[in-house]
Amino acid sequence: MRLILYSKPGCHLCEGLQEKLDKIDTLQFELEIRDITTRDDWFRAYEYEVPVLCLDQQIIPRPSPRCTIKQLENLLQKYI
Repeated sequence: MRLILYSKPGCHLCEGLQEKLDKIDTLQFELEIRDITTRDDWFRAYEYEVPVLCLDQQIIPRPSPRCTIKQLENLLQKYI
């Protein structure tokens, strides 16, 4: 399974979500980080939306910045 995280440099929400995703060890997935500032189409699509998490082209609802790692894991399991 491959998750794509659209983010941008200096975004604390993006960094926080990435840190939580890195700590999930009960699900097998490959995490790809896409910096929206590197492509105009990504920037136009997600400028005001980051972080955006996608699984196979499906956008997963953004978890609360206060969610725990377990809550994030449960959210991901719904989309696997």
